[in-house]
Amino acid sequence: MTLDKLSPGGSGTIVNVRGEGALRCRLLDMGLIPKTKVTVCKVAPMGDPMEIRLRGYQLTLRKEDAAQIEIRIEINTETETEGA
Repeated sequence: MTLDKLSPGGSGTIVNVRGEGALRCRLLDMGLIPKTKVTVCKVAPMGDPMEIRLRGYQLTLRKEDAAQIEIRIEINTETETEGA
């Protein structure tokens, strides 16, 4: 799954950063590297851009750039087991 598909409140861990050249370098320089946990805070009313939280700060990304970031969705097992 890619980061642009995640809805507000959803979180995941970066698995891969695609893209080439300057775009990929820019994403990596902003801290979007594999094994980093990200959470989507907000998405603009028209769907672009989106605000994410990672490494203790908030970052705004265009959907086009977020589509280059592959993530693995985090499943909160603590809340699932509490209801059982």
